[in-house]
Amino acid sequence: MFFQVYGEHALAQWGMLIAVLLGLILLNEFARRTKLGGCIMFFAVPLALTIYFLAIAIGARTGAEWALNNQTHLYMNGWFHYAKLYAALTGCIGFMMIKYKWGIGAKHWFKPFPFIIVAINILIAVASDFESAIMGWNKWWLSSEGVWLYGGPHNVMNGIAGILNILCMTAWWNVYPSKDKKDMIWADMTWVYIVIYDIWNFAYTYNCLPTHSWYCGIALLLAPTVAALLWNRGGWIQNRANTLAIWCMFAQVLPLFQETFKDGRQWFNWAVLPVQYPQGVETVKELYAAAGGEAAAVGATVDTVAANPTAMIVISALALVTNIIALCYIVAQSRKRHINPYKEDVFVNQKYYKDSMARADVS
Repeated sequence: MFFQVYGEHALAQWGMLIAVLLGLILLNEFARRTKLGGCIMFFAVPLALTIYFLAIAIGARTGAEWALNNQTHLYMNGWFHYAKLYAALTGCIGFMMIKYKWGIGAKHWFKPFPFIIVAINILIAVASDFESAIMGWNKWWLSSEGVWLYGGPHNVMNGIAGILNILCMTAWWNVYPSKDKKDMIWADMTWVYIVIYDIWNFAYTYNCLPTHSWYCGIALLLAPTVAALLWNRGGWIQNRANTLAIWCMFAQVLPLFQETFKDGRQWFNWAVLPVQYPQGVETVKELYAAAGGEAAAVGATVDTVAANPTAMIVISALALVTNIIALCYIVAQSRKRHINPYKEDVFVNQKYYKDSMARADVS
């Protein structure tokens, strides 16, 4: 078991996981099916939140009590969370431009945009993995969000897996609107890529966002995957961007939904810790005590408190191996068919690919 979800709060933890999964699926459907839904979710809501974030930043700089005590400022003020949120939103807007043929979205030269924005999002996560390896090699270190991370070889393995995952994105130029204008279709991004991406991204969240990974590592990855495999073939990357942006906006405003505090308290009983904290909340308390209590500084390290990195090593190794296998298959198929895998489709014999292309408007 990767998570501590078998105690007195197990019912709440599993129930909320299902609620988050269903919520993300439904909000994605609202956003993808109509222009109005997409504009509300990825223009109106982000604009209001940007004003809110700026107000918090200005208020905190001027010493305003309401801003200094705001949960966004206290728990989600690191570079990664804002970078991830706005990178995901950029993807959502770009994908809408392609599927509705808005402006440059109708131009052939714009077609590699999905590859570029996904690669940027992956590189942000890769940087975070390598940062953890550097800051805390085989020891705990305190991140800017006040989360104790345990760095080590698992971060390096998964960072390399992320780079390989970028290389596993094929047919950059072959993206199309769907015939019903609900989706952007990337047909060659089949279940093969979906699986290796999900394994890599789960490993990333587990390594670098451990206190949030029950939700952003399971529910958030399952939501676009379920949709793509069951009723929205070819639209996985759009689903992924939509649900990621929606989750980032929610988590940026309400981080206490899943937060564990410095003294080991959890605001809601559905908050979940992974097994790298061997004693759960007690491990969190021990870490802060060893680092100087409430005064513990960002970047502080502790090597006197036990950790359980086994699960991180296993899932990171799996991410590395599966991405290597997928890349080798892509290279082999490309050489066999004498094609450039980044300009032409690789997985043309798969039923998933054929079903996706049947939905695409290639005119």
